[in-house]
Amino acid sequence: MKAFDIALKDMTRSFRSTFAVIFMFGVPLLVTGMFYFMFGNITDEGGFTLPKTQVVIANLDEGGPKFQVNPKNIPGGKEADSMGDLIVSILQSEDMADLIEITLVPSAETARTAVDNQESQVAIIIPTDFSHQFADVDGKAVIEFYQDPTLTLGPAIMRSILNRFMDGMSGVKIAVNFFVDEAEPEQLFLTGQVVDQYLEVSLAENDDPEVELLDVRNPVDGQKNDAAENQNLLLSIIGPIMGGMMVFYAYYTGTSTAQSILKEEEERTLPRLFTTPTSQATILTGKFLSVFMTVSVQIIVLLIAAHLIFGIEWGGFASVALMAIGIIVSASSFGVFVNSFLKDTKQGGVLFGGILTVTGMMGMIKIFAMNSAIANKMGDTISLLVPQGWAIRGLMQAMGGESFNNVALTVLVSFLWSAAFFAIGVWRFNRRYT
Repeated sequence: MKAFDIALKDMTRSFRSTFAVIFMFGVPLLVTGMFYFMFGNITDEGGFTLPKTQVVIANLDEGGPKFQVNPKNIPGGKEADSMGDLIVSILQSEDMADLIEITLVPSAETARTAVDNQESQVAIIIPTDFSHQFADVDGKAVIEFYQDPTLTLGPAIMRSILNRFMDGMSGVKIAVNFFVDEAEPEQLFLTGQVVDQYLEVSLAENDDPEVELLDVRNPVDGQKNDAAENQNLLLSIIGPIMGGMMVFYAYYTGTSTAQSILKEEEERTLPRLFTTPTSQATILTGKFLSVFMTVSVQIIVLLIAAHLIFGIEWGGFASVALMAIGIIVSASSFGVFVNSFLKDTKQGGVLFGGILTVTGMMGMIKIFAMNSAIANKMGDTISLLVPQGWAIRGLMQAMGGESFNNVALTVLVSFLWSAAFFAIGVWRFNRRYT
């Protein structure tokens, strides 16, 4: 009971320190919050609204050999007698209405003038021989793209739409080249029909809603429709970062709390305690117990706060509870172990700036190497060279929904690290005060 009283007194003193409280709770949450707002709250329905891009089109295309696409195969049910008509029909479809506003003009000069006078952001000029060049095996179909040089977003969107459309239509050229290579000379007059049939097949209505020529969504509507998916994406980034910060600062707390033994030794309060009827073993047990209790409060508060503030799901209750115990035991025993090698608190500066930072960053390599398979594999190996790495591994397994047995195996290894650290630390402190 005396050991518990000593532990409770030391823990109370730790939480009375404003600096300690900020370091234990404020910094991990603030760092995670910084990343949260850096990546943006992508589930906010009142987010970015994209203005329509003003586009003028001069469709001068005179058509190609026997070129005609069935109206039912074009958005809006319009006829297309040329590739130029096909492009205009696609751009005037309802799917594009939220992104672009189309104005048709009779000449290329009129289209360029509209952009020069800033009446439009982009001018698309389709030449007279566009369909002929597209159907010609050796031809080169080119569209003139004329934009306001002071703008970036609108023209970039329009260029992306055209590039995607033309990439999809590049299959026509492949089909024509194949036909010309395989057909007999007297069959070459059918080239136009090959183009027509390929376009009809590629633009045909499909019962599968996932198969579309172009899939265009307004960013605001996309955010509304995919809010759950985007939220999961954000949490998949924020969750590991918060977990890493929690482990990183838990080791700082464990080490700084255990340093109170050295501080009381320097203040001569610890030697006076040893002269009381309370045994040395009871006093040291109370000191060690205070470390475990302080880290326990820190981990529990951070787990709950991160869930409430950021919506982070840590995993199943049993796995999370076991993972939390593993972090608490590991961080606390590591703090006792490290402090047992220090002569006084002055060496703590080197400890905080060196050992804990290096080992903490090594343990978090896996978190910051998630985008690279090679770096992730190397990071996993390197991180397991330090106890923080095993703590983070257990946390990632719990968050990833892995089986309880996998989490238990990782925590078991962490317990073995902890047992060795604690045994060495207690042995050294007992020798020191014998």
